[in-house]
Amino acid sequence: MSKALSVTAAFLLAGLSFTALSTAEAATVTIGTDVDAGTLDPRLARDTTAYRATDLLYSGLVHLTPSLEAKPDLAASWETPNPTTWIFKLRPNLKFSDGSPLTAADVVFTFTTILNKDFNAPMRALYTPISAVEAVDPQTVKFTLSAPYAPLLSYLDIGIVSKALVEGGADMALKPVGAGPLKLSSWTRGSAIEMEINPNYWGEKPKADKVSLKIIGDGSARAQAFEAGDLDIIQSPLAPQDVKRLAADKRFGNVVQAGLGVTYINFNVKDPLLASPKMRKAFSMLIDQKTIVEDIFQGVDEVASSVILPSSWAYYKDIKQPGFDVEGAKALFKEEGWSDTNGDGILDKGGKPLTVTLSTHSEDSNRVQSIEFMQATFQAAGVDAKTQITDWPSFSTNYVQKSQHQIALLGWLNIVDPDRLLFGQLSTGGPTNWGGYSNPAVDETLKQGRSATTQADRTKAYQTAAKILADDLPYYIVSDQGYQLFYSKKLPFEVQATSRGNMRGMIGLKD
Repeated sequence: MSKALSVTAAFLLAGLSFTALSTAEAATVTIGTDVDAGTLDPRLARDTTAYRATDLLYSGLVHLTPSLEAKPDLAASWETPNPTTWIFKLRPNLKFSDGSPLTAADVVFTFTTILNKDFNAPMRALYTPISAVEAVDPQTVKFTLSAPYAPLLSYLDIGIVSKALVEGGADMALKPVGAGPLKLSSWTRGSAIEMEINPNYWGEKPKADKVSLKIIGDGSARAQAFEAGDLDIIQSPLAPQDVKRLAADKRFGNVVQAGLGVTYINFNVKDPLLASPKMRKAFSMLIDQKTIVEDIFQGVDEVASSVILPSSWAYYKDIKQPGFDVEGAKALFKEEGWSDTNGDGILDKGGKPLTVTLSTHSEDSNRVQSIEFMQATFQAAGVDAKTQITDWPSFSTNYVQKSQHQIALLGWLNIVDPDRLLFGQLSTGGPTNWGGYSNPAVDETLKQGRSATTQADRTKAYQTAAKILADDLPYYIVSDQGYQLFYSKKLPFEVQATSRGNMRGMIGLKD
């Protein structure tokens, strides 16, 4: 992808529709995905497949367009009589997929449970500025904020669940009942999530009458299934060699563009070896971003410079994390007391070798190759680097989210606002702060970024935070992700792609 791709161009690309056959006939669409959803409760979603599936099964108060503009969904309109009050008017006669009514009480219930600490919603930090949410009447919801909160609308696309069903014992995680364009038909764990049209959906009927999400963990196998006609649509993550081959195949339409995600290193600062910013900096300087991006990812991503995406209004090119510098890393290790006293090529201190474990998940071959490449680079610099490659559920739920890792390679998607990548992940005690990072100065600037009422003030706050984080390095951003989508031209409707990877545009709906 060209580095000259501008923010405007990226957003224009994100909004383009790609026409296959123009016909009103319905279709069954089979979409390949890399991991199974951990849950189908939107309040508890943690993985990409869960986000994408719940976007089809549920509706939020708003829906985000490809240009990240909030448009009405369940809410027909809204107003802000003052900076800390938001009032949403729901559409009339809304229903869940089982035919039960959807009212303001369901909206209140959804956000009340998310805000409940005991519920452990992973995205709870996105909603903590909400001090109260109340039903004014069955069609009116009022949000009261503790302070002005600029990103609020961007986060109100989360699916609304039924208060009556949940309180009656229904499990939204396994048997979801939402108000989205589709409803669940069946779910075979590890194999497929089957969906069909929700007859009670308030909006436009999808062009696809049935959608099957097929879980194929191996990216190359997923690409081969697409080429064989077993899948109609596939999207990131994909191996670079598959991207190039599929892009040259005239049977397929494609979108290759800048995404809204990062691939990054998560340092566990609770680990004694990684508690020092100097040690984290030394390890970061052993990460050869250019080779990883250009050779392993073959240019579908971009070399990252900081925690702020280049497409963001808060980006500033002069904020830079450390670059690849093996000798500089060795010098920092020496300052921290590590040297090769045994002459065996491995640094040691106090009789113990400098040993570290690099980890990622097995479903993404690019990340596996990146970890193996990093291992070789680390070892050449005197670090006894080991690798741990496990399947996504084990890696994410049982390892990273329990802070059992040392240096983990993973990613964040759907970064619609700088707050989305930073607050829950890097503020003290944040629900997705799996590395245990804590810095009062960062906490304060991230709070300022949330509550500032002008974009200029928000920009100043996030750039201040980014400068600190480029030195402290709880995260090391390896690459700004590209986004790739491939679809069969035989599909009898328009396929629309967004850089967020959301799937309403893949079932014939205007996203």
